[in-house]
Amino acid sequence: MTEMTDTATNKVAMKIGNSYGEASDSQEIAFDLGVFVGDLNFEEDVSSDDISLEGLQQELEECRNDDVVANILSKGTKLREYTKGVENNLRQVELDSIQDYIKESDNLVSLHDQIRDCDSILSQMETLLSGFQAEIGSISSDIKILQEKSMDMGLKLKNRKTKEVAESKLAKFVEDIIVPPRMVDIIVDGEVNEEYMRTLEILSKKLKFIEVEHMVKTSKALKDVQPELEKLRQKAVSKVFEFIVQKLYALRKPKTNIQILQQSVLLKYKYVVCFLKEHGKEVYIEVRSAYIDTMNKVLSAHFRAYIQALEKLQLYIATSSDLIGVDTRSTSLFSRGREPLKNRSAVYALGERINILKEIDQPALIPHIAEASSTKYPYEILFRSLHKLLMDTASSEYLFCDDFFGEETIFYEIFADLFISKVCPFSVIDEHFNSILPNCFDAIGLMIMIRIIHQHQLIMSHRRIPCLDSYLDKVNISLWPRFKMVFDMHLNSLRNANVRALWEDDIHPHYVMRRYAEFTSSLIHLNVEYGDGQLELNLERLRMAVDDMLIKLAKTFPKTKPQTVFLINNYDMTIAILKEAGADGGKIQLHFEELLKSNTAIFVEELLLEHFGDLIKFVKTRASEELSSSSERPITVAEVEPLVKDFAGRWKSAIDLMHKDVITSFSNFLCGMEILRAALTQLLLYYTRLSDCIKRIPGGSSALNKDLVSISSIMYEIRKYSRTF
Repeated sequence: MTEMTDTATNKVAMKIGNSYGEASDSQEIAFDLGVFVGDLNFEEDVSSDDISLEGLQQELEECRNDDVVANILSKGTKLREYTKGVENNLRQVELDSIQDYIKESDNLVSLHDQIRDCDSILSQMETLLSGFQAEIGSISSDIKILQEKSMDMGLKLKNRKTKEVAESKLAKFVEDIIVPPRMVDIIVDGEVNEEYMRTLEILSKKLKFIEVEHMVKTSKALKDVQPELEKLRQKAVSKVFEFIVQKLYALRKPKTNIQILQQSVLLKYKYVVCFLKEHGKEVYIEVRSAYIDTMNKVLSAHFRAYIQALEKLQLYIATSSDLIGVDTRSTSLFSRGREPLKNRSAVYALGERINILKEIDQPALIPHIAEASSTKYPYEILFRSLHKLLMDTASSEYLFCDDFFGEETIFYEIFADLFISKVCPFSVIDEHFNSILPNCFDAIGLMIMIRIIHQHQLIMSHRRIPCLDSYLDKVNISLWPRFKMVFDMHLNSLRNANVRALWEDDIHPHYVMRRYAEFTSSLIHLNVEYGDGQLELNLERLRMAVDDMLIKLAKTFPKTKPQTVFLINNYDMTIAILKEAGADGGKIQLHFEELLKSNTAIFVEELLLEHFGDLIKFVKTRASEELSSSSERPITVAEVEPLVKDFAGRWKSAIDLMHKDVITSFSNFLCGMEILRAALTQLLLYYTRLSDCIKRIPGGSSALNKDLVSISSIMYEIRKYSRTF
C-alpha cells in the first residue's frame, strides 16, 4: 500500500514540474526583480485595505534565489496568467490523482485492513508488555527482600566466625595450659623412652607458653596450673638427669665401643639434653661437665694404651752417629743396640718407606695383631696410625658434640689442655711425641712425617671438620725445626769429616758418597709434589759440602789417574741413584753429569798417554807446529818412523790393556765401556792426524806405507769392543 501512495505522489509532482519546465531554457537568465514588480497590475475589485505588504520584502528576498520563480520572471510572463495556468494544472493534477486513488481503492482497503490488524496485534503486545512490567516490578521487590536477607545472614555468619575464633583461641589456651593426668603419670612414673620424650616436648611447650604469652600471665588459671607445671618440670629434670648420667657412665666401662654407644644409644635421647638446656640450666651444666670429664678420661686412657702398644712395635732406624760423613768403622756394632744391622741402609735410602704416603687413609694399625706377627715398623708408620686414629676419633666426637649438645666447644674442652693440671688426649699425644722427637735422628722419617701431616690436613679439609687445624699446625711446626737440625748434622758431618779416617785405598764408589746420593735422592723424591724451595736450598748446601769432601778424598791418591777414576766412579754412582728419584733429577743431577763429563775427558787423556804417550806428544807439538806454518824445522821421515813402527807393533795389545784397565777400574760396566769407546775414538783422531802429517812429508807415504796401520783396521777394532756393550 505504501508503494501505491508513493507512485501517485510522484505522478502529481511530475505534472507540475512539466508545466514549469516547458517555459525554461537550458541557460540561466538574469533579471531585475525591482523593475519587474513595479509593472504588476492588480484587479480593480481588489481593495487596498485587503492587501498587506508587510513582510513582502523578505518574501521577495527569499524568492530571489528560487529557480522556478526566477525562470518565470525572466520570461516576462504575467503573474495572473501564470497563476491561472498553475491553478489549471493543479486541478488537472487533482483529477488525475483521484483517478489514481480510484484505481488503487482495493489496495487501500487491503492497506486499511492490514493497519487495523497491526493495531490489534500492537494492542495485544501492549497488554503483554504491561504484564511484563508488572512482573519485573514484583521481581525487583523480591530481589530487594533477598538482598536484605543476605546482608542479615552475612552479619550472622561474621558473628559466628568471630565466635568460632574465640572458641578456638579459648580451646587452644585451655589445651596449652591444662595438665592432663596422663602426662603427669608419664613424667612421674614412666620410664625414659620415646613416649617419655614426646611427653617432655609437650611439657616444654606448656612451660614456654606460660612464660611467653602475656595473656597467660594475666589469667587466673595460671595460679592453679603454674605450681603443678613447676613440680612436673623439677621431676622431669631430676629424672632425665639420673638417666643421662647413667648412660654417660656406661662410656667408662672397659672395652666399650664409644662411637657405637654414642650413635645407637645417646643420640636417641638428645632431646633430653635439649630439655635440660631450656628448663634445667644448672642440671644441664652438670651433665655437660660429667660428659666432658668422662670422655676426657676415657679417650686419654685409650690413647695412652694405644701409644704404649705402638712403642713396642717401633723399629729404630737411626741414631745420632748415623750421619753421612761419619766413619762407620768408628762405631761399634754393639753400640748400635736397638738398630738391626740389616736396616742401616734405611737411614739414607727411601726404598719402600714412600708407600706410607700412598696408604695415607688406610685404617690404623691394630697393635695386638702386629705384635703377634712380630713385625716392627719405622716410626713414621706408627706416627700415621696414631694420627689416623686421632683424626677418626676427633671427627666422630666433634660431630657428636655438635649434634647431641649443640655445642662445638665441648670438643675442645675434651681434647685440649685448657687447664694445666688436666690430662687430655692432646696432652697424652704431645707427651709421647715430645719424648720421641728429641731422640729422632732419622731425617728421611721426619720428612715423611711432615708429608703425612700435610696429607692429614687435606683429609680434614675435605671432611670440612676444623677441630684439628691448630693441633696439626702445631705438630708440623715442631717437625720442621727437628728436620732442619738433623739435616744440619748431616751437613756438618761432611764439612767436618776426617778425610784420613774416611779414606780407603779403593777407587770404587765411596760409602759416604753412596749415603749422600741415597739421602739426596730420597729427599728429592719426597719433594716432587711439594716443590719446597727451602729444602732445595738445603740440598744445594749439602751438595757443595760433599763436592769438597770428595775432592779431598780423591787427592789422597798419589797419582792423577786413580784420582780421576775415583771421581768418575762416585759421580756415575750418584747420577744413577739420583735418576731413581725421577726422570729429571734437577740441578743436582745436571751438576754431577757435568763433573762426570769433564773427568771422563781427563781420564781418556791419561789412559792414552799411558799407552801412546810418544804419539800423542808428537801430534800435539810437532804436528800442530807444522799446521801453523811457524815451524823452522820440518818434520822428516826419520822423526816419525819410530812412532809409526811402535804403533804398528803394539796397538792391538795396547787397546786390549786399555780394555782390561777400564774393566777393573770402573764399577759400572756400561760407564766403563762408554769411557773405553771415548778413548778409542780419541786415539783414532790422534792417529788420523799423524797419518795426515805423514802425507805432507815428501816421500813419507812411500817410505812408511808398509808400517802404517789403516784407518779401517782401527775402526774394525773399535767396533769389536763396541759390540761388547
